[in-house]
Amino acid sequence: MPPRSEAVVLLRRLLSSTSSRRSIRPVLLASSSRSFSAATTLASSPSPSSNPTAASTDSTFTTVSPDEVSHFNALASSWWDPQGPSRILHLMNPLRHDFIRSCRSSVPDDPSPPSTGLRYLDIGCGGGIFAESAARLPSTSSVTAIDPSPEVLSVAKAHARRDPALRSKLTYQNTSIEKLPVPKTPLDGYDVVSVFEVIEHVSNPAEFLDRCTPFVKPGGWLVLSTIARTWMSWFTTNLMAEDVLGIVPKGTHDWRKYILEEELRTHFLQKRTGWAEPRCMGVVYVPGLGWKEVNGSEKIGNYFFGVRRTTEPR
Repeated sequence: MPPRSEAVVLLRRLLSSTSSRRSIRPVLLASSSRSFSAATTLASSPSPSSNPTAASTDSTFTTVSPDEVSHFNALASSWWDPQGPSRILHLMNPLRHDFIRSCRSSVPDDPSPPSTGLRYLDIGCGGGIFAESAARLPSTSSVTAIDPSPEVLSVAKAHARRDPALRSKLTYQNTSIEKLPVPKTPLDGYDVVSVFEVIEHVSNPAEFLDRCTPFVKPGGWLVLSTIARTWMSWFTTNLMAEDVLGIVPKGTHDWRKYILEEELRTHFLQKRTGWAEPRCMGVVYVPGLGWKEVNGSEKIGNYFFGVRRTTEPR
């Protein structure tokens, strides 16, 4: 996050812009942020080249951050407490489904995409809030949910055992995306690959996405949620949510790892091929009301992003 010594400067800028009745313009702290494609990898895990093919051949490379795993391990026991530290995630879950539905209905296909028998891969599933809800949908055939945290995944498995109806549809695996076997053919991929509240916690976002994309079948969607790297997002998610209000556990977010929507669009549409139909939905947390869709808010804070894998690479 920006150094504490800069907090006063930040607050003065926000107050000044508000008092002058001008809209607050997002300000990027370029000197403190990392590039979306920057290789902020673990010292023990050398990064492969930026070529996705080269990345897939390096068995030692990982985007998993041990510090992030340790942080979420500590929250494992309270994951399913709707009033606990993961309360924000519980409240956001309905919007996750809304966004997926809007993505899948946005492109008129001939033939139209299937409305039943859908296969999900939930990457960084945590305690299983989204995975369980996706498995309960009548349109779902199966959900594979993975997470590198053994403590968190044990909580997810224990909670799922309470509902016998999930046994045939929901499978948990304690693994990272780097260790998950890639589908043998594109058609063996998943209709929906979800990466919710994960990419801002990995050590190399571009390489991480390159590991996720082979799992999306042609016509399927990669959907994710994250936070824009702006002054306003630091103020709301780090200063207010963590330090002042305490509605998010301290240390959950590193502002320098936040990602702009434009960086995702550039990654998929300019630096990679085979992707189209990008969609975005900005959301804002309103105390007492929960998460609400707010047009344009993706430029300053939380947002969903989705992109569709085309049938043929472009």
